[in-house]
Amino acid sequence: MNNNKPYRWVILTMLFLAMVINYVDRAALSIAMPFITQDYHLTPSEKGLIFSSFFFGYALFCFVGGYLADRFGPKRVLTWSMGFWSVLCGCTALAFNFWSLLIVRALFGVGEGPVSTTANKAINSWFPIKERARAIGFAQAGGPLGGALAGPIVGFLALWLGWRVAFVVIASIGILWAIAWFRMAASTPKEHPKVGPQELALINADREVPVQATADAPRTPVMQIIMQRAVLVTGVSLFCYNYILYFFMTWFPSYLIDAKGIDLKSMSIVTALPWFVGTLGFIAGGVLIDWVFKRTGRRLFSRKVVLVTCLLIASCCIGITGQLESVTSTVVVMTAAIGFLMLSAPAYWSLIQDAVPDHQVGTAGGFMHGLANLSGIVAPTLTGIIIQSTGTFASGFGLAGILGIFGALIVAFFVTAPKAPLAVAATV
Repeated sequence: MNNNKPYRWVILTMLFLAMVINYVDRAALSIAMPFITQDYHLTPSEKGLIFSSFFFGYALFCFVGGYLADRFGPKRVLTWSMGFWSVLCGCTALAFNFWSLLIVRALFGVGEGPVSTTANKAINSWFPIKERARAIGFAQAGGPLGGALAGPIVGFLALWLGWRVAFVVIASIGILWAIAWFRMAASTPKEHPKVGPQELALINADREVPVQATADAPRTPVMQIIMQRAVLVTGVSLFCYNYILYFFMTWFPSYLIDAKGIDLKSMSIVTALPWFVGTLGFIAGGVLIDWVFKRTGRRLFSRKVVLVTCLLIASCCIGITGQLESVTSTVVVMTAAIGFLMLSAPAYWSLIQDAVPDHQVGTAGGFMHGLANLSGIVAPTLTGIIIQSTGTFASGFGLAGILGIFGALIVAFFVTAPKAPLAVAATV
């Protein structure tokens, strides 16, 4: 057996694929919604409620999943999570009216809730500090890539075989990933036979407590972890970030069809462009953070400067998009908005890893992510109400932009280096 090849990159590739599948499955409903609307005669408000129902389960299980990842490890939690949500994704094909679709979508959110937090926990265990931001960026880049692929894949399958078959096909892919992950992964590098001593030494080089020893480290009470200012502020800021993301994910396809008059085939292709640019943004954001850290030696500064700058630019672009007339300018500016939005994303997960002990990253990240994903309940429903009451999408774009600016500014002013880091206090 060859232990010289770094196995952490295999784990990272599997996490990247998990995020691709995650977003294909999640975005599939938005792509298929025009078909579903025709079958069930849904109103804008009903569509908003269906989009939002996903996040009732998702937001709660972001936190629950993160806590479970700390207790049982990323290997088990990701296997359970992917298997469960894939089955529920397939069950979408069995929905027969508004209420059945609402229930299936809520349960689907329960399954997807743990994925991002648990992936972040796995990266914390498998990567040294100097590589974490780019590892986060690469893994999370699978999300926008999945969003990009969802349009062509689900749109083609829906047109060719029907929207119900499309959900069954993408559910099968998730089940295959869960089987592969269970066979190939381990929760920590120490547990995996393909991790050699050199790689393990590299992973532990800049840690105060080696990753294999964190299970025995004293645990800070959960409430003390989640009530830290850094955790709360990043959670609120990520709420604003996610409001933009979920507004785009759930309503932009309908905006292009209803307000701009493009056909379904064109929409499936056009909506892929912002996601592809967002994929590059995620990767570039992680690389940029690590580069700034290497150049300045200031870990907190490297996270904040990328997050604040890129989120501000993205927010301005979002606000402008709702005022544009041509389809081309709309797609170009929205693409820029999503690109800059994704550039800021790795900073959130890097900040949360810096704020808490390694063995409680799942709990803190889960709370931050759960708080943030309440936006998934608010954004689709509120946008649906705004559209139905005003007859226009412009106010929806404007509100998303304002929230993004607020999210950037609170990180700039309220996330500061703690005087006595919990990571030190909890491990001495």
